[in-house]
Amino acid sequence: MEITDVKIRKIMSEGRLRAVVSLTIDELLAVHDIKVVQGDERLFVAMPSRKDENGVFRDIVHPISPSARKLFEETILDTYERQLAVMETEEAENATAGADE
Repeated sequence: MEITDVKIRKIMSEGRLRAVVSLTIDELLAVHDIKVVQGDERLFVAMPSRKDENGVFRDIVHPISPSARKLFEETILDTYERQLAVMETEEAENATAGADE
């Protein structure tokens, strides 16, 4: 299995939800609505879920093995961190350009 694409769909700065992500596996299967969440101690990845008839949230899609979960989480969080770095660089460049005017 290879994660062939990760797209950061939305980044949030308020609350615990930090991003909504989609990823593609082997260029064959897309998984949407993966969440990057700020936990008490670290960021973590929450797979897409829905509420069942008892009000309990159940994952719709999830990795089976610990190694697959680690691959998903590391790949998604790395992409998220890189996107944040790009945004910070763009903001700094815009602030510098605005100061020059």
